[in-house]
Amino acid sequence: MSDIYLVDDHALMRDGLRVVLEHGGHRVVGESDDPTIALADIQRLTPGVLLLDLNLGKRSGLELLEQLPRRKLATRTIVLTMSAQPHHVAEALRMGAAGYVLKGSPASTVLAAVGTVVREGRYLGPGVDELAAKALTQTLRPGALGQLSARERQIILLVVRGHSSNAIAELLHLSPKTVDSYRSRLMGKLEVSDVPALVRLAIREGLISADEM
Repeated sequence: MSDIYLVDDHALMRDGLRVVLEHGGHRVVGESDDPTIALADIQRLTPGVLLLDLNLGKRSGLELLEQLPRRKLATRTIVLTMSAQPHHVAEALRMGAAGYVLKGSPASTVLAAVGTVVREGRYLGPGVDELAAKALTQTLRPGALGQLSARERQIILLVVRGHSSNAIAELLHLSPKTVDSYRSRLMGKLEVSDVPALVRLAIREGLISADEM
């Protein structure tokens, strides 16, 4: 039996996962739709596995995923999401996710992912290995997002989701002045002058999809 924490912005999804996991012999020790609350809960409850959605309204599950190694938390993460974007797979694995499963997969796939991750393995659901391979071979045209650093890509995601510099600073543990510097630098690199143009570019380049806004 494994202790599992759920992060998803749909209560119905969390309810369904709880039934599947408990029927499979696991224990759901907590759940949330907010990365900040989830991080505090995980620090307190120390679950073995985190099932994490990427699209949490105006927040991203990647915010939480990034914090786990920084806080030296041993919880292993399985991303369970609708996103079949290759860059999301690559970013999640780079940040330390031990598994990536697409929503719509059968319950047996979720249970198989949990079982593999608990045994210290890595699990990529059906089709995800192809997405990971595609991410490795994709190249962005010169002058677009390919020239951004990992931190700049993280900040652009938060900006296009509507977060202010103060909010981004709090989330990333930076000063607002540092965030403003990042924003100014990345908009200069991308040759955009306002947030709507930044949003259009992010969607066009596949950094974010329209339904994540």
